[in-house]
Amino acid sequence: MTSPFRIGARASPLSMAQAKRVRASLGAALGLGADQHEAALPILPMITAGDRLQDRSLSEAGGKGLFTKELDAALLDRRIDVAVHSLKDLPSAMPDGIVLACVPEREDVRDALICASAARLEDLPQGAVLGTASLRRQAQALHARPDLSIVTLRGNVQTRLSKLADGKVAATFLALAGLRRLGLEDAAAALLDPLAMPPAIGQGALAVTARAGDRAALEVLARLEQPLIRTAIEAERGFLAAAEGSCRTPIAALTAWQGSRLNLLCEVLTPDGRHRWRMESWVENPDAAAARDLGERLGRALRVEAGSAWPLPP
Repeated sequence: MTSPFRIGARASPLSMAQAKRVRASLGAALGLGADQHEAALPILPMITAGDRLQDRSLSEAGGKGLFTKELDAALLDRRIDVAVHSLKDLPSAMPDGIVLACVPEREDVRDALICASAARLEDLPQGAVLGTASLRRQAQALHARPDLSIVTLRGNVQTRLSKLADGKVAATFLALAGLRRLGLEDAAAALLDPLAMPPAIGQGALAVTARAGDRAALEVLARLEQPLIRTAIEAERGFLAAAEGSCRTPIAALTAWQGSRLNLLCEVLTPDGRHRWRMESWVENPDAAAARDLGERLGRALRVEAGSAWPLPP
């Protein structure tokens, strides 16, 4: 492995906080002292297309790849050695030459309601304005509260909290994982029941990508891998791939381990929230391949169940 070992990440405060967590784990795996991290493991912040586009939703702007393309290019050009992502930002298929090298940790998967005037989604006034850039959150909110008015709310966590404080929207949703990593957990008015409103695919998990042939990087990143988290992630991403989910499809999944059994709850909705399809299944003592197969089977089955009403063409 070359020295220094360069870490790429988005320049947002949350992404920088996540990159520093991964750097600390890498430093420990390499036997480095904390005072050596900045020199030996520099973090290179990057502005992505998704960061620059603030006037429309991701579904309108082009999807999840908007947050990863610049980092993918930097990996392939050897300007960085690894890239740190929120796993939910990764598209279902990795680009040629890049692999998901490790899944080092996963925080609480729940969404948080951010609102100064109500403690629950049910308590919002009739016709209240809810701000979100997530088609999934929009559809789930409208399924529960069809009277709500949805507006696009883009920007990093701090920007969205500022817009809420300015009264531009009555409420918004943010991932609890991001709030915790930023030390902003107290901003949550309530935590949503993940059975009622399942999270995004991979929510709360971090992903570290690397070049497919970089043996030195892959060997050290393997020490950070969390096998049970990876197995659960494979089930969710299998569902995502089979359901052809993207930022244009309101899609969600919730995995949970019960002893050696992996449970998977999958959900898709129409963007207006009027229709929702759900399936749940499980697999006993799965490896990554069996978990992915579980997700793919549920994805295909949900497409058949939804039929012509499916949000994307079959």
